[in-house]
Amino acid sequence: PLFRSDPVGGTLHRRPATRMSASEPQRPVDVRVGSATNGLAPVSIAERSLAAGRLQWLGLAAVAVAAVLADQVTKHLVVSRLALDQSVHVVGPLSIHHVENSGIAFGFFSSATAAVTVVTAIAVGWMLVYFARSGARHPVLPAALGLLIGGSVSNLADRVRLGYVTDFIDFRYWPAFNLADSFIVIGVGILLVALLVADRAPKPPRRHLDVAAR
Repeated sequence: PLFRSDPVGGTLHRRPATRMSASEPQRPVDVRVGSATNGLAPVSIAERSLAAGRLQWLGLAAVAVAAVLADQVTKHLVVSRLALDQSVHVVGPLSIHHVENSGIAFGFFSSATAAVTVVTAIAVGWMLVYFARSGARHPVLPAALGLLIGGSVSNLADRVRLGYVTDFIDFRYWPAFNLADSFIVIGVGILLVALLVADRAPKPPRRHLDVAAR
């Protein structure tokens, strides 16, 4: 016959294996962090945790304890030296005036002691939860939240124990207040300044591992 077919099971022609030269660069191994529904999409590199660490908690506790001690000591001095509604002029418009306040800072909501106590306790709890999750977000958070929590806890302890707080810093044209109120206002001010500075600061571009390009 003119044409003879090869027998079944004949020799299979295989492509010879290529050997990689020692000088040829090796292809880098892709390392993916996390997961994505799209296997070709770039995967973000893992970022550091923003939760508060040991140093942040120690800083918060130190500031808060110092704020509580300073507020309680000054209140004790005023109560032990001045009778209720007694005033001592210091300088200019500043006087030390012994008053009792059942409301929040600067005498607001003085007729809602129970509601103020509950709201303050909720606010302190929320600040602790926020700090636990984001305490490492900014270096000023331990100091700012420490002042806020310390001032709030000190006034809260007085409301629970006495039903009111002692105010004594009187500038004549503004309701009397105490050191705890000052710490709260300073803490809020620090937080606002930190947020404004963080928003205006240029943010570095996020790095990605582009799996599709390799």
